[in-house]
Amino acid sequence: MSFVLEKAPSAPTASGDRRFQSVTVNLPGRLMCADFSEFDCVAAEMSPGDVVFQCTARPKTNERIVAYLDHIGRIEGRVVEADGRGFSITLNATQRKREKLAAQLTWLANKHELALPEDRRHERYTPRSARSEILLEDGRRYACRVIDLSLSGAAIEIDVRPALGTPLTLGTMRGRVVRHFQEGVAMEFVRVQPPEALRNYLG
Repeated sequence: MSFVLEKAPSAPTASGDRRFQSVTVNLPGRLMCADFSEFDCVAAEMSPGDVVFQCTARPKTNERIVAYLDHIGRIEGRVVEADGRGFSITLNATQRKREKLAAQLTWLANKHELALPEDRRHERYTPRSARSEILLEDGRRYACRVIDLSLSGAAIEIDVRPALGTPLTLGTMRGRVVRHFQEGVAMEFVRVQPPEALRNYLG
């Protein structure tokens, strides 16, 4: 499954006139209303143009909402409609941001086919030698800092945010991006690494 983007609408559209394909998700997070009150929330349906939230908050139509969602990060938009269970917002985002969201949602919709486990199956270690580099398939290289790593994955501090599902290599360890967080990305290795593969980082 993949998303095809049209040009972003110049004004919020009602949920019945969506310009983007939506996918059913279950993404927990936290949101802030215009009065700065905060609530736990779950994004139940999402596209690159809008989000349906299940939440105890009851914002007004056209109220600005800022939310932080697992796997997605920060989003913002304005309320277009609400019911007894929650409300929907139209996202305020650049075309580049919408393209990034489309890639993230494509990965989420297909994560079972991609066989990318999200659980931490192995003990995590803090490396002594944290400075490293990631390599993307197109040859681009980026300096990074390894926050922690295990035999099955690593958390990397980096300025860029490759889309979820993007193949990359850390040292000699190949994997894919499985999560975004404030400082960088988490990657899952394509296979469990032998202990000696971590020695360059653990010292």
